[in-house]
Amino acid sequence: MAAIHITDIEAAINYWRDRKPSPDGVTLAPELRALAEVYALMVFHHEDEVDEVGFPQQAWNAWLEWYGTTPDTPCIAICSTSQGDDECKGCGRSFDEVQHWPAMTPAEKRATWRRISMQDTAWRFNKYAERAHEAERRPNAAEAEADRPPAE
Repeated sequence: MAAIHITDIEAAINYWRDRKPSPDGVTLAPELRALAEVYALMVFHHEDEVDEVGFPQQAWNAWLEWYGTTPDTPCIAICSTSQGDDECKGCGRSFDEVQHWPAMTPAEKRATWRRISMQDTAWRFNKYAERAHEAERRPNAAEAEADRPPAE
């Protein structure tokens, strides 16, 4: 099973802090409390990863909701694994990761995202970074068509 890195727990905590701020500066939303308990135990035990198995259910649900706000795939539509490369020059994933991506768990996908982000060698992070960011923000085709000015 894959492990969830502490930076993902922090990102999920910040997501929930923005979404459900404390009304009095002390009280935490249930999702925040659940994630904070996991985070506190990780810090106490000097761990930077926690196994997805055994993750408390409420914390897992809160983490999954944050995860749903992240881009699903690092693909930038320049796949060199289809040309025979062991590692894609576009996104940085291995051939197996590209092939098995749909079957991977959210924690496995985040572990892959972390690895390719730390390596910072894929075109996604340098040569085509703007293209990748635009694709993540681009509305779907119907929305884009609706936003297009009428033809003269």
